[in-house]
Amino acid sequence: MQQTIKDAGKPKVPRPETKYVSHRSLGSGALVATLTLLLSLSACQPQPSEHSETKPPVVNSANLVLKPGYTKLQQFSGSVRAGNTTGIGFELAGKLQKLLVDTGDRVKPGQLLAQLDTSLLEAEQTELQAALDQNQADISLARATLKRSLELSAKQYLSEQQLDELKGKLASLEAGHARLEASLKANELKRQKSLLIAPFAGVIAAREHNLGEVIALGSPVFTLVQSDNLQALIGVPLNIAEQLQPGAILSLRVAEHYYQAQLQGISGQINPVTRTVQLRFSITPTSETTPINGELAYLQYRREVPREGYWVPVSALTDGIRGLWNLYVLKQDVEGFKLQRRDVEILYTEGDNAFITGAISPGEQFVTTGLHKLVAGQRVSPGAALTARGGQ
Repeated sequence: MQQTIKDAGKPKVPRPETKYVSHRSLGSGALVATLTLLLSLSACQPQPSEHSETKPPVVNSANLVLKPGYTKLQQFSGSVRAGNTTGIGFELAGKLQKLLVDTGDRVKPGQLLAQLDTSLLEAEQTELQAALDQNQADISLARATLKRSLELSAKQYLSEQQLDELKGKLASLEAGHARLEASLKANELKRQKSLLIAPFAGVIAAREHNLGEVIALGSPVFTLVQSDNLQALIGVPLNIAEQLQPGAILSLRVAEHYYQAQLQGISGQINPVTRTVQLRFSITPTSETTPINGELAYLQYRREVPREGYWVPVSALTDGIRGLWNLYVLKQDVEGFKLQRRDVEILYTEGDNAFITGAISPGEQFVTTGLHKLVAGQRVSPGAALTARGGQ
């Protein structure tokens, strides 16, 4: 009771009201504030355009240059031939006694190459010479006898018949003398033909027989290739042959070397297989190289073709339809450059360039490379324009 009265005498002071906030409510408010701040910052930045523009690709280009024609390079092949490639041998049969040269040796005119065994011919020569000496002695005796007989006949000591017999015997001996001399000459000629002599300067290309072999009549012992009279035989179409004249100087390529060659002759008939006319050239070797018999020779002939067109790189062309090709031309409008596909025809190619004609005009720009990345109608930006090849 006392406590209640005591408390009732004091004035009442109001207590401050305490509020309790849950952790979940605090986290949600922070998240909302953070999102609001991010949205405000993003709103302050410039917004990207709905359709961003892409720069057109830069292409390599060149200008078309009209030409009245082109030079057509044609190449024809043939072979190098020695003036003479001869299988040389003996005119007589016999045993091969000496071989003085072999394959690859260079020989001079008149050089001894081989020799047959001449033992039998030497024995025959000795026999013929002895017979000739005997005949000469008989002739001397017959002449002396005839001289004395003529003296006796003048004195009427010898009949006419005896005198005629002596004259006939002398004539027979003289005829035998001529026959023996001819036989000796034939023997000498056989011994000469037992020596194989080089008929011209050249190289021994092959040896066909070995020492000691018995060689048949006419069998070749060596193959001799003439070295100082090189020629080239090349077939060309008739229309090309008609434009050439004997004596013309042209350039021939053999392997990696070029030689000046003079046209010596044009065949009078067309080869039924190749349908070409054969040209014969004489080749002048250089101080450094000489063609070898059988090598391939190439004639490069240029002729002018009077037809208008344009030189472009082969890389500027792509496959078209109906046998045509396509060239991409840069066409300018208000928005820039756009690719147009034009149909063209290839007239001639040489190396990395082509001579074309078609739906194109002088001065137009065309794409030179990188066609696999482009399509017709595409927007492009031309690089530094170059001038296309102006011909040869």
